[in-house]
Amino acid sequence: MTAVTTHPTAWAAIADHLRHLGTTAVFGLPGDDMALLGELERSDTAVVLCRDQRNAVFMATGYALAAGRPGVCVIGKGPALTNALTGVLEARSAAAPLILIADGTRLDRLGTGAFQELDQLTAIRPYVKWATRVDHAERLPAALEKAAALAVNGTPGPVYLELAEQIAAEPVTRGGPWRPVAPQRPAPDPAALAAAAERIAAAERPLLLVGGGARHRNTGRRIERLAERLGAGIFTTASGRGTVAEDHPLYCGVSGLYTVAPMDALWREAGLVIALGSRLEETATFGWPDDATQLPVIQVVLGEESLVMERPGSYVLGDAGRIVDGWTELLADHRPGGDWPERIRTAKTALAQRAADRAEEAAKAAPEGAVPVARVLAALDRAVPADRVLVQENGLQDMWSYFFPHYALGAGGGSVVPSEQTPLGFGAAAAVGVRLAEPAGRPVVAVVGDGAFNLFRGELPTVADAGAAVLYVVLDNGGYGWLQSNLDRVSGPASRFAFTTPRPTGTEGLADAYGLGHRRVTTADELPAALADAWRRVAAGTTAVVEVAVALTDTPPGMTGSAGDFPEREGGEP
Repeated sequence: MTAVTTHPTAWAAIADHLRHLGTTAVFGLPGDDMALLGELERSDTAVVLCRDQRNAVFMATGYALAAGRPGVCVIGKGPALTNALTGVLEARSAAAPLILIADGTRLDRLGTGAFQELDQLTAIRPYVKWATRVDHAERLPAALEKAAALAVNGTPGPVYLELAEQIAAEPVTRGGPWRPVAPQRPAPDPAALAAAAERIAAAERPLLLVGGGARHRNTGRRIERLAERLGAGIFTTASGRGTVAEDHPLYCGVSGLYTVAPMDALWREAGLVIALGSRLEETATFGWPDDATQLPVIQVVLGEESLVMERPGSYVLGDAGRIVDGWTELLADHRPGGDWPERIRTAKTALAQRAADRAEEAAKAAPEGAVPVARVLAALDRAVPADRVLVQENGLQDMWSYFFPHYALGAGGGSVVPSEQTPLGFGAAAAVGVRLAEPAGRPVVAVVGDGAFNLFRGELPTVADAGAAVLYVVLDNGGYGWLQSNLDRVSGPASRFAFTTPRPTGTEGLADAYGLGHRRVTTADELPAALADAWRRVAAGTTAVVEVAVALTDTPPGMTGSAGDFPEREGGEP
């Protein structure tokens, strides 16, 4: 006979389901109903109470990306939901498994102009895989299980569960144990897998493009083994970083926007791209041959909604890891031909020299009172253990760390970056979720611009309360450097408008008030000691902030300036 379980309240049922999910941290800013916190008092689940709902969703998204299991965020209703929408947009774009639970107006008050009443389902549906409202207690168990299943299966993404206020205190009965929540990884169609393998075997000059959809799917370095069998160069998208070892001989850097000479020539010479877990978004294909028919792509994605048909080629639907294993077996007798591997090695050698020259040029051009960003990355590499996870923002100066080999991830390193939506402040907040998802002792470093960090500073009390030890390296050019660069193109230096203005940040006072470490650095000579001291604090369990003065003119490799959404390339081409 099936065992029947009765939970005293809806929130008690939710708390029990969170334990079943293996959730170790919940993020949010609840409304007036504190019942869930009351239930979680009796568990060892960490609860991060944020000052802003958007940051709460960012943190839960960082947790989900790092852990590979659902991040959970709990909020109130009305404006609490609209505040959270930017974070939900980012979770959807990043394919992060997120469960957002919100309060909802009582069923008998809908349509009466009740306090904070909003048609929340209509507001959020465009941003999520699935949204539902639970008006009756007996429907809650099924809704929780469906939410978890949809969040982690297919292309992962956010789901929304709204709890009508009148059922919060009602008992909830379920007729059996909670269903398993591990994602099911579908095998590819054998015919599609074999046809793609034949095309790969016949291809000259192949490249592997590893996207965020391959995250957590590179067990045993299966992707690198396939690359070796094919003699294929390995590129990643920004969101795919951390999936493969960047110290591998065939690793070539980040694709698209972040590829510079001489590696960009490999895309013009390639005969086939094998894209693992990438939607081939604009930033990933930026700078590819203008003629889309010139570069065929075999696309590997979990969900058909991620397919891109603008380029010739084929596709295989299914789990990236299982597809790679299938190809490795089918291509067991394949041996790379031609000089393509040697061409890749030659380009990498030239890239290393060019990177060194670029860093030297930036150092010579740095004005007094500013530190070259390339030196910041080099000092960070020396100061923090190699298994660190870099959590990234997407500003002007912090783009430096996207450019290999100025910043490289070894076999044990990790990375979490914003999606192509790049909401300001995501990286600063997501680092808290990443820290709580990663094993104790693994370093988490957030490299952020001062514009993004200023949006996040109000959460420093949250960071202190959560005990999430993160090293924040803040590159300070006085404001929004990317916008200033675009303004300078239009108005020149004499504009009466400004996005960057040197001024005290106030971070030191906040950090001191909450027992966090803080150092400000204005010369390269100060940097090693400041980072070493900050890392000692973080290793001991305390968040530390190192603010580094940088110059607006210190642009990443390959850039001569900004040009709207994207940088202008050397040679004048955007």
